[in-house]
Amino acid sequence: MNAPTTDQLPVVVIGAGPIGLAAAARLVERGLEPLVLEAGPSAGSAVREWSHVRLFSTWGEVVDPAAEKLLAPTGWARPDASAYPTGGDWAGQYLQPLADVLGDKVRFGAQVTGVARAGRDRIVDSGRDEQPFTVHIQTTDGREERITARAVIDASGTWSVPSPIGADGLPALGEKAATEQISYRAPDLNDPAVHTRYAGKRTAVVGSGASAFTALAYLADLAKEEDGTHAVWILRRGIGASTYGGGEADELPARGALGLRAKAAVEEGHASAATGFRTEAVERDGDGRLVLVAEDGRRLDPVDEVIVLTGFRPDLSFLSEVRLGLDERLQAPTALAPLIDPNVHSCGTVYPHGVNELSHPEQGVYLVGMKSYGRAPTFLAMTGYEQVRSITAALAGDQEAAERVELTLPETGVCGGAGLFDEPENAEQSGGGCCAAPATLQIGLGAPVSSGGC
Repeated sequence: MNAPTTDQLPVVVIGAGPIGLAAAARLVERGLEPLVLEAGPSAGSAVREWSHVRLFSTWGEVVDPAAEKLLAPTGWARPDASAYPTGGDWAGQYLQPLADVLGDKVRFGAQVTGVARAGRDRIVDSGRDEQPFTVHIQTTDGREERITARAVIDASGTWSVPSPIGADGLPALGEKAATEQISYRAPDLNDPAVHTRYAGKRTAVVGSGASAFTALAYLADLAKEEDGTHAVWILRRGIGASTYGGGEADELPARGALGLRAKAAVEEGHASAATGFRTEAVERDGDGRLVLVAEDGRRLDPVDEVIVLTGFRPDLSFLSEVRLGLDERLQAPTALAPLIDPNVHSCGTVYPHGVNELSHPEQGVYLVGMKSYGRAPTFLAMTGYEQVRSITAALAGDQEAAERVELTLPETGVCGGAGLFDEPENAEQSGGGCCAAPATLQIGLGAPVSSGGC
């Protein structure tokens, strides 16, 4: 029996989240065969971890057009395009039905452990581009398999790799030993166990982005209910005019609203701030509480818990045998990095991009979605859909379509990142896009989306 040619092999998509499943739908639309490999047990496994969060983007902005075409013949009815889904809604009402339609084109419980060129390690040049990819996986029962693919689209995201507390990008001394009292997710205080964990406790919140703002606002709300609850906000920089964002003048209203809530938490005494504090070590006192120690020797008063919200980063370990062109700072594709540099851009100023910005020295391998942004803190879901539309067009040989921009973003952008759960009637008063703030943000009803995008 003759081995299949490279063109007959499937395109492997890593991750059955919003962007990965959109990639599969686009491949089907182009007549190409996808194989989606998802480490979790269901579609949108990472999204389900923040299922209680209501997005700041509408249903009309989080459903990929090609995916909707696949779903339509099944009788699937798109939810009200102007309504705002929760993460649970998104996973249950859209991602899982989409995975069901794709059927055996999606495999769950398949952890990708390596990607390489068949018969060629990273060093070998000879005949490299003519070889297919081999994708190594491990199943939930411990079996190992090797899959041959014509191309690889990595949409595995960054949710699984939160950044540590250490100011140098590495875990602080003692951080690993204190993991039982450290969380890397903003808490869902609707969960009774989580509520008990933080109620009446002193908690350090490390970070300066929207997720940290949300955690501070959340804990401030809890402090109004439970005596003894207090947050200590750890900032690596000082507090200045831009610390809380742009407030009411912020180009992204939801970000501004979150900043104002964090500011209120400090001003009302529910949170105190430790500025210019770059954590070097985590120690314990005699009562088992945690003491954060800065590089300059400062020691904070003991805390019961620590919430670390210092960002996320891509897991590149299973891509070590393919040749990636990544920016040395952001770990994003070299051509994309200048467009998403958080020192210059917000999610409302990144323009749509595609195969040209996402290509690597290794032809046929692409990082998309949150993974493509590396360590950059914000992500645009609609931009992710545009990424995979462009890449799948290129894989199908339609270079003109691949290089054509087919997305027009709302004026304020459609951002991922943190947001506070809001009631639907309030959400519908906002302008379009997940960065549009509802008229009233109700604190204490949800937790932020730290990396999943929207």
